[in-house]
Amino acid sequence: MKPTPLSKLGEQYMAALRSHVEQPSSASLQAAHSLGGKAVALGLETLDLAKLHDHAVEKLLPPDCTSEVRDTVALKAASFFAEAMLPVEKTHRVALEASVELTRLNQTLARHTVELADSNRVLKLHISDRKTTQAALKQSERATGKLLKESRLLEQQLQAMARKILSGNEEKRKKMSLHLNEEIAQPLLGIHVRLLALKKEAAANHSGLTKEITITQRLVEQSMKTIKQFVLEYGIPYEA
Repeated sequence: MKPTPLSKLGEQYMAALRSHVEQPSSASLQAAHSLGGKAVALGLETLDLAKLHDHAVEKLLPPDCTSEVRDTVALKAASFFAEAMLPVEKTHRVALEASVELTRLNQTLARHTVELADSNRVLKLHISDRKTTQAALKQSERATGKLLKESRLLEQQLQAMARKILSGNEEKRKKMSLHLNEEIAQPLLGIHVRLLALKKEAAANHSGLTKEITITQRLVEQSMKTIKQFVLEYGIPYEA
Protein backbone atom coordinates (compact mmCIF):
# COMPACT_ATOMS: atom_id res chain seq x y z
CA MET A 1 0.00 0.00 0.00
CA LYS A 2 1.37 3.38 -1.00
CA PRO A 3 2.25 5.48 2.06
CA THR A 4 0.27 8.67 2.64
CA PRO A 5 1.71 12.01 3.82
CA LEU A 6 0.18 11.31 7.24
CA SER A 7 1.70 7.85 7.50
CA LYS A 8 5.09 9.25 6.47
CA LEU A 9 4.80 11.90 9.16
CA GLY A 10 3.97 9.15 11.69
CA GLU A 11 7.09 7.21 10.80
CA GLN A 12 9.26 10.32 11.00
CA TYR A 13 7.71 11.24 14.33
CA MET A 14 8.35 7.74 15.69
CA ALA A 15 12.02 7.81 14.66
CA ALA A 16 12.65 11.31 16.03
CA LEU A 17 10.86 10.49 19.31
CA ARG A 18 12.89 7.29 19.74
CA SER A 19 16.10 9.26 19.24
CA HIS A 20 14.98 11.84 21.82
CA VAL A 21 14.00 9.21 24.41
CA GLU A 22 17.31 7.41 24.00
CA GLN A 23 19.38 10.62 24.12
CA PRO A 24 17.56 13.94 24.66
CA SER A 25 19.28 16.93 23.03
CA SER A 26 18.61 20.30 21.41
CA ALA A 27 18.89 18.60 18.02
CA SER A 28 16.13 16.13 18.87
CA LEU A 29 13.94 18.96 20.12
CA GLN A 30 14.62 20.89 16.93
CA ALA A 31 13.50 17.80 15.01
CA ALA A 32 10.28 17.80 17.06
CA HIS A 33 9.66 21.45 16.14
CA SER A 34 10.23 20.65 12.47
CA LEU A 35 7.74 17.77 12.65
CA GLY A 36 5.19 20.15 14.22
CA GLY A 37 5.63 22.45 11.21
CA LYS A 38 4.98 19.51 8.87
CA ALA A 39 1.84 18.68 10.84
CA VAL A 40 0.59 22.24 10.36
CA ALA A 41 1.32 21.97 6.63
CA LEU A 42 -0.85 18.83 6.49
CA GLY A 43 -3.65 20.68 8.28
CA LEU A 44 -3.40 18.71 11.51
CA GLU A 45 -4.81 20.14 14.72
CA THR A 46 -3.82 19.61 18.35
CA LEU A 47 -5.91 16.46 18.77
CA ASP A 48 -4.52 14.93 15.57
CA LEU A 49 -0.94 15.47 16.67
CA ALA A 50 -1.76 14.14 20.17
CA LYS A 51 -3.09 10.91 18.68
CA LEU A 52 0.00 10.55 16.52
CA HIS A 53 2.19 11.13 19.59
CA ASP A 54 0.33 8.61 21.78
CA HIS A 55 0.59 6.00 19.04
CA ALA A 56 4.36 6.54 18.78
CA VAL A 57 4.81 6.34 22.57
CA GLU A 58 2.89 3.04 22.79
CA LYS A 59 5.12 1.54 20.12
CA LEU A 60 8.24 2.68 21.94
CA LEU A 61 7.21 1.01 25.22
CA PRO A 62 7.85 -2.74 25.46
CA PRO A 63 4.87 -4.77 26.73
CA ASP A 64 6.68 -5.93 29.83
CA CYS A 65 8.28 -2.61 30.85
CA THR A 66 8.18 -1.50 34.45
CA SER A 67 6.23 1.52 35.65
CA GLU A 68 9.51 3.28 36.29
CA VAL A 69 10.56 2.87 32.66
CA ARG A 70 7.13 3.93 31.48
CA ASP A 71 7.27 7.11 33.57
CA THR A 72 10.76 7.96 32.30
CA VAL A 73 9.74 7.50 28.67
CA ALA A 74 6.55 9.45 29.23
CA LEU A 75 8.46 12.37 30.76
CA LYS A 76 10.96 12.57 27.91
CA ALA A 77 8.18 12.12 25.35
CA ALA A 78 6.24 14.99 26.96
CA SER A 79 9.07 17.47 26.32
CA PHE A 80 9.26 16.25 22.73
CA PHE A 81 5.50 16.63 22.25
CA ALA A 82 5.53 20.12 23.79
CA GLU A 83 8.15 21.24 21.25
CA ALA A 84 6.25 19.63 18.37
CA MET A 85 3.10 21.48 19.47
CA LEU A 86 4.67 24.96 19.26
CA PRO A 87 4.03 25.45 15.49
CA VAL A 88 0.43 24.22 15.93
CA GLU A 89 -0.18 26.56 18.87
CA LYS A 90 1.33 29.39 16.89
CA THR A 91 -1.24 28.91 14.15
CA HIS A 92 -3.94 28.93 16.82
CA ARG A 93 -2.57 32.18 18.24
CA VAL A 94 -2.41 33.75 14.78
CA ALA A 95 -5.94 32.59 14.06
CA LEU A 96 -7.12 34.02 17.38
CA GLU A 97 -5.45 37.34 16.70
CA ALA A 98 -6.92 37.38 13.21
CA SER A 99 -10.34 36.65 14.68
CA VAL A 100 -9.98 39.53 17.16
CA GLU A 101 -8.87 41.85 14.38
CA LEU A 102 -11.75 40.74 12.17
CA THR A 103 -14.19 41.40 15.02
CA ARG A 104 -12.71 44.86 15.50
CA LEU A 105 -12.98 45.59 11.77
CA ASN A 106 -16.59 44.38 11.72
CA GLN A 107 -17.44 46.65 14.64
CA THR A 108 -15.76 49.59 12.90
CA LEU A 109 -17.63 48.81 9.69
CA ALA A 110 -20.93 48.61 11.57
CA ARG A 111 -20.25 51.96 13.24
CA HIS A 112 -19.33 53.57 9.91
CA THR A 113 -22.49 52.11 8.36
CA VAL A 114 -24.63 53.70 11.08
CA GLU A 115 -22.80 57.02 10.69
CA LEU A 116 -23.27 56.90 6.92
CA ALA A 117 -26.98 56.19 7.33
CA ASP A 118 -27.30 59.16 9.71
CA SER A 119 -25.41 61.38 7.25
CA ASN A 120 -27.71 60.30 4.42
CA ARG A 121 -30.79 61.14 6.50
CA VAL A 122 -29.40 64.58 7.34
CA LEU A 123 -28.50 65.16 3.70
CA LYS A 124 -32.00 64.21 2.56
CA LEU A 125 -33.50 66.60 5.12
CA HIS A 126 -31.23 69.41 3.90
CA ILE A 127 -32.17 68.70 0.28
CA SER A 128 -35.86 68.68 1.22
CA ASP A 129 -35.51 71.95 3.17
CA ARG A 130 -33.62 73.55 0.29
CA LYS A 131 -36.28 72.50 -2.22
CA THR A 132 -39.00 73.88 0.06
CA THR A 133 -37.12 77.16 0.47
CA GLN A 134 -36.51 77.46 -3.27
CA ALA A 135 -40.19 76.82 -3.99
CA ALA A 136 -41.21 79.46 -1.45
CA LEU A 137 -38.77 81.97 -2.93
CA LYS A 138 -40.04 81.35 -6.46
CA GLN A 139 -43.60 81.83 -5.28
CA SER A 140 -42.62 85.04 -3.48
CA GLU A 141 -40.75 86.26 -6.56
CA ARG A 142 -43.82 85.68 -8.74
CA ALA A 143 -46.08 87.45 -6.27
CA THR A 144 -43.69 90.39 -5.93
CA GLY A 145 -43.31 90.67 -9.70
CA LYS A 146 -47.05 90.82 -10.07
CA LEU A 147 -47.32 93.49 -7.39
CA LEU A 148 -44.54 95.48 -9.02
CA LYS A 149 -46.39 95.48 -12.33
CA GLU A 150 -49.60 96.55 -10.62
CA SER A 151 -47.77 99.33 -8.79
CA ARG A 152 -46.19 100.65 -11.98
CA LEU A 153 -49.51 100.48 -13.81
CA LEU A 154 -51.17 102.46 -11.06
CA GLU A 155 -48.29 104.96 -11.15
CA GLN A 156 -48.97 105.49 -14.85
CA GLN A 157 -52.66 105.93 -14.16
CA LEU A 158 -51.79 108.43 -11.44
CA GLN A 159 -49.73 110.51 -13.85
CA ALA A 160 -52.54 110.48 -16.43
CA MET A 161 -55.06 111.52 -13.81
CA ALA A 162 -52.80 114.32 -12.63
CA ARG A 163 -52.53 115.71 -16.13
CA LYS A 164 -56.33 115.68 -16.49
CA ILE A 165 -56.74 117.45 -13.14
CA LEU A 166 -54.36 120.23 -14.13
CA SER A 167 -56.15 120.85 -17.41
CA GLY A 168 -59.75 120.72 -16.04
CA ASN A 169 -62.01 123.26 -14.35
CA GLU A 170 -62.66 123.52 -10.59
CA GLU A 171 -65.59 121.12 -10.50
CA LYS A 172 -63.82 118.63 -12.67
CA ARG A 173 -60.67 118.89 -10.55
CA LYS A 174 -62.63 118.07 -7.40
CA LYS A 175 -64.28 115.11 -9.08
CA MET A 176 -60.98 113.81 -10.43
CA SER A 177 -59.32 114.28 -7.03
CA LEU A 178 -61.97 112.18 -5.33
CA HIS A 179 -61.65 109.58 -8.07
CA LEU A 180 -57.88 109.64 -7.60
CA ASN A 181 -58.20 109.01 -3.88
CA GLU A 182 -60.77 106.23 -4.14
CA GLU A 183 -59.53 104.24 -7.14
CA ILE A 184 -55.76 104.70 -6.98
CA ALA A 185 -54.69 105.65 -3.46
CA GLN A 186 -56.58 102.82 -1.76
CA PRO A 187 -55.24 100.07 -4.09
CA LEU A 188 -51.73 101.44 -3.63
CA LEU A 189 -52.16 101.24 0.12
CA GLY A 190 -53.27 97.61 -0.19
CA ILE A 191 -50.22 96.78 -2.26
CA HIS A 192 -48.03 98.49 0.29
CA VAL A 193 -49.42 96.27 3.09
CA ARG A 194 -48.90 93.10 1.04
CA LEU A 195 -45.33 94.09 0.23
CA LEU A 196 -44.55 94.53 3.92
CA ALA A 197 -45.69 90.94 4.57
CA LEU A 198 -43.61 89.61 1.67
CA LYS A 199 -40.56 91.48 2.87
CA LYS A 200 -40.75 89.84 6.31
CA GLU A 201 -41.16 86.41 4.75
CA ALA A 202 -38.18 86.70 2.40
CA ALA A 203 -35.77 88.71 4.59
CA ALA A 204 -33.89 85.63 5.84
CA ASN A 205 -33.83 83.74 2.53
CA HIS A 206 -33.09 85.90 -0.46
CA SER A 207 -31.41 89.30 -0.43
CA GLY A 208 -32.28 89.99 -4.10
CA LEU A 209 -35.97 89.46 -3.45
CA THR A 210 -35.84 91.77 -0.44
CA LYS A 211 -34.22 94.46 -2.55
CA GLU A 212 -36.94 94.18 -5.20
CA ILE A 213 -39.65 94.45 -2.59
CA THR A 214 -37.98 97.52 -1.09
CA ILE A 215 -37.89 99.23 -4.51
CA THR A 216 -41.56 98.46 -5.01
CA GLN A 217 -42.40 99.90 -1.62
CA ARG A 218 -40.60 103.11 -2.49
CA LEU A 219 -42.63 103.41 -5.69
CA VAL A 220 -45.85 102.94 -3.78
CA GLU A 221 -44.82 105.43 -1.10
CA GLN A 222 -43.91 107.98 -3.76
CA SER A 223 -47.28 107.46 -5.40
CA MET A 224 -49.05 108.08 -2.12
CA LYS A 225 -47.10 111.30 -1.58
CA THR A 226 -47.96 112.48 -5.07
CA ILE A 227 -51.66 111.79 -4.55
CA LYS A 228 -51.65 113.62 -1.24
CA GLN A 229 -49.87 116.58 -2.81
CA PHE A 230 -52.39 116.92 -5.62
CA VAL A 231 -55.42 116.42 -3.39
CA LEU A 232 -54.23 119.02 -0.88
CA GLU A 233 -53.30 121.41 -3.66
CA TYR A 234 -56.84 121.41 -4.98
CA GLY A 235 -58.49 121.71 -1.59
CA ILE A 236 -59.91 118.21 -1.29
CA PRO A 237 -59.74 116.59 2.19
CA TYR A 238 -57.27 113.67 1.99
CA GLU A 239 -58.06 110.28 3.52
CA ALA A 240 -55.75 107.28 3.20
